[in-house]
Amino acid sequence: MKVAIGSDHAGFELKEKVLKHLQDKGVDITDYGTKSETSCDYNDVALQVSKDVRDKVMDRGILICGTGVGMSIQANKVEGIRAALVHDMFTARDTRRHNDSNILTFGGRILGFELANAITDIWLETEFSGEDRHVRRVSKLTKE
Repeated sequence: MKVAIGSDHAGFELKEKVLKHLQDKGVDITDYGTKSETSCDYNDVALQVSKDVRDKVMDRGILICGTGVGMSIQANKVEGIRAALVHDMFTARDTRRHNDSNILTFGGRILGFELANAITDIWLETEFSGEDRHVRRVSKLTKE
């Protein structure tokens, strides 16, 4: 599985820690930036990661900003993206199992490192259930 990770300045510190955690576990992960705590727009990183997930360049993505909200909003504007803002392990599991989320977002100012790692691990390890009711509901996400 190929995973993209990106952040803005507010999520930079946590991104670096999650990136190292995943590299240490042998995950095929690509860092989309930002590369420092210098102020930048979350939108640019979110769009790049989202488009590469949509286009199957990457299998999944992880986006981190101050709260995770901005990244989630921006990512979900890209067709085919199901970005989930997650702050707990239960939601991390169910957003994959029930919603087939392909981008995980969270807040660098909200979560501690250990919880962020636990959420990330669960989210990456959980597969979509494929149950008819969930397939039906996910397919409705692309309809108006």
